[in-house]
Amino acid sequence: MRTAGRLMSLMEDDAARAAEVARAVQPHAGQAHVIGVTGPAGAGKSTLLNALAGRLHQQHRRLGIVAVDPSSPFNGGALLGDRIRLQERFGADGPFIRSMSSRGHNQGLARAAFGVVELMDAMGYPMVALETVGAGQNAIDALRIADTVLLVLAPGLGDAVQAMKAGLLELADVVVMNKADRAEAEEAARDLRASLAGHPTPEGWAVPVLTASAAREQGIDQLLTTLDAHRTHLAASGAGDLRRRRAAVAAIEAVLADRLADTVRRLRPAVEDLAPRVAERTLDPFAAAEALLRQAGIRDNWA
Repeated sequence: MRTAGRLMSLMEDDAARAAEVARAVQPHAGQAHVIGVTGPAGAGKSTLLNALAGRLHQQHRRLGIVAVDPSSPFNGGALLGDRIRLQERFGADGPFIRSMSSRGHNQGLARAAFGVVELMDAMGYPMVALETVGAGQNAIDALRIADTVLLVLAPGLGDAVQAMKAGLLELADVVVMNKADRAEAEEAARDLRASLAGHPTPEGWAVPVLTASAAREQGIDQLLTTLDAHRTHLAASGAGDLRRRRAAVAAIEAVLADRLADTVRRLRPAVEDLAPRVAERTLDPFAAAEALLRQAGIRDNWA
């Protein structure tokens, strides 16, 4: 595990070495069921993963968890406490948890997260959960690498409305109304079922709305059965191949965006040099950008 941790650190911090690791890992990956776990803050995603990890542990099934959190503006560190809680519960035989910061990426997901999921897959974890914080564009971008999207909501917090506004309900394969011990939970789940009725996914999967109490570890068996059923559906319908291609597109775009961001950073002195001319209206920003792209060896596409 120590070696895996070092490799994951390389994938986060060293783009050149990350490419080497990715090339070595790729032939050994492709078997894991990747679960994208998302939903508004406070819905209980981490607690639900904790309970799911416990049930999988009882079944001798290993779980890998990648917890992606928004960057701290002060130290860039991940804010989640998943690793501490889960390791205290299961010890060395528990799930492998990697918490990482999104490091300010617009996608809300560190480029390294794609590689870390792939590495856990290659390590033999049959299920890898990618947990993101929030219900906005950050989460939506992260879901592109998931086989199954699990949306976690809680009653009484306006989560369903927030999720609908963010478009998460349209992306979800499984919805869990957590904190089912609250009186309004069943009614909230019933309303969601009515909203989703007659609106299967493009692959013909009828999105289930489950209820669970993660804190009490209730409803976890049904959740696990449903996740397994969705994977079976993906394989039988052929949709699994389409989702893997979607994940491949996301991975390529993440690396490409990272490389282009590096190019922009390298060009910053040249940008500063051209800025006075743009400010004085003797050069327009499009022409300035074209010149900089040519300097970087990239053809412009304005014409």
